[in-house]
Amino acid sequence: MNTAPADFEGIYRQESRRVLATLIRLLGDFELAEEALHEAFRAALEQWPVSGVPANPRAWLVSAGRFKAIDAIRRNARFKPLDDDVADTLAAPEAEPAEDIEDDRLRLIFTCCHPALNPDAQVALTLREVCGLTTEEIAHAFLTPAPTLAQRIVRAKAKIRDAGIPYETPSPDQLPARLDSVLRVIYLVFNEGYSASSGEVLTRHDLSAEAIRLARLLMELLPEQQLDPQVTGLLALMLLNESRRTARTAANGDVILLEDQDRSLWQRAFIEEGVILTRRALSSGRVGAYALQAAISATHAEAASTAQTDWREIVGLYDLLLTLDPSPVVALNRAVAVAMRDGPAAGLSIVDALLERGELRDYRLAHAARADFCRRLQRNGEARAAYQRALQLTRSAPERRYLERRLAALKK
Repeated sequence: MNTAPADFEGIYRQESRRVLATLIRLLGDFELAEEALHEAFRAALEQWPVSGVPANPRAWLVSAGRFKAIDAIRRNARFKPLDDDVADTLAAPEAEPAEDIEDDRLRLIFTCCHPALNPDAQVALTLREVCGLTTEEIAHAFLTPAPTLAQRIVRAKAKIRDAGIPYETPSPDQLPARLDSVLRVIYLVFNEGYSASSGEVLTRHDLSAEAIRLARLLMELLPEQQLDPQVTGLLALMLLNESRRTARTAANGDVILLEDQDRSLWQRAFIEEGVILTRRALSSGRVGAYALQAAISATHAEAASTAQTDWREIVGLYDLLLTLDPSPVVALNRAVAVAMRDGPAAGLSIVDALLERGELRDYRLAHAARADFCRRLQRNGEARAAYQRALQLTRSAPERRYLERRLAALKK
């Protein structure tokens, strides 16, 4: 059986980060594991078109990568005599990855989110190593220069190596204290999958599905008596948002706004599970930001249409959320809800105040929201300027096409 390029690319997208995580566990070194990963896929590209794809591609790639690393270590052994001992250890039969190994990507997340690393480094390293985002994609998502992001990642890897940070999942008694940074990173991974920061497609289902999978694993890891409602709230939020994925784009990839979506396409199983988890998180007595965001999504999910949505309830939930997370993005989302409840002029005054403060000056969605409010108020000149500014800041092709259509409609 031959391997077509498209098949190979699909295997790379699906397996590369899992293979890397296992190689990091086996080799104990980020750089060596990354080099071994590339060598393994290079070997696959040469061999699979002739021999066919193995029954377990992931195990084949892990094995190939490990032995490529062993070869590299032995080639360097004349400069570092101890490396030959390391190579012998790696080559031992017990070093072979077992079929029932624990989830190495979860281990890798806890390593990348170790408290010895600063929060920005945790996010950057996890998105790069666990999810495979490019440095440029991460930099754009955080409005940070790419060289700055690259240096942040390099320093984080050096910190893990020099401080001897273990590649392991924390013990049950340590796990709750380590959750906040892990949950934040998982949510950022989901957001990149739910609304890709750049590229030809609006969504990246592989990333959003992986974030949901990791949140489920966290729930399984935590003993019932220690299950943090933040984990439950985050999983609920992601399920509720993901339920709308199919309805968010047309067949040609164009954006479909919430008000225009065919709600019969929403995944009811995700909505039902998400609502149950939201209620569980809200009833815990320790309501967090994820649970409040999930409650907002649940209110959308349970409405038959935009017109029948309880916007008063949503604004009230955003008011509570702002007390927990007083961020400009939350304030922007609240402004959109206020505009739906009280009219576009009310939303516009809030957005203008946010833009005046400067924190959202380079945030495309703030300008897109302002453009929409101005359009609805028939302030077409201001709407055009705001759409053009949003276009300048947008790297997503579907979002660009949507903004261009709005601009063209204003000129008619």
